[in-house]
Amino acid sequence: MLKRSTLILLAAGGSLALMLGALAFQYIGQMPPCTLCIWQRYPHVLAILIGALALAVSGPALPFLGALSALATAGVALFHTGVERKWWDGLQSCSAPDISALSPQELLEAINNAPIVQCDQIPWQLFGLSMANWNAVISLGLAVLWVMAARSKA
Repeated sequence: MLKRSTLILLAAGGSLALMLGALAFQYIGQMPPCTLCIWQRYPHVLAILIGALALAVSGPALPFLGALSALATAGVALFHTGVERKWWDGLQSCSAPDISALSPQELLEAINNAPIVQCDQIPWQLFGLSMANWNAVISLGLAVLWVMAARSKA
């Protein structure tokens, strides 16, 4: 069994790695994030901060908060996955509108008011999984590490 501190470092380090990867895609890969992509980042930042605190403070409370943070980003990522796969509608502010019933004037307004990056578009995939898919899978694994840290006696 891994030590509590090792589990915390792995979990918080996983969030840090995902954040660095997201920033690399954004700034090096020239793939600006959509609204849901940005929302997925906040819990990772929180998990990194929780990890730093949890290394200094004993007890299960902070690791359980880390697990909740990982589950929160996984939840947003799963919602984003459904939007990307057209399983459900996304946020009004970041999905392409249905233009079939729009007048030419309404269509022009929709184009002019559309965000630059649509949440229902997949800019990158690996093995058929988008960045949101990978974030969901990895974040669920990080939540397991956080729970293991919370339950650790050492």
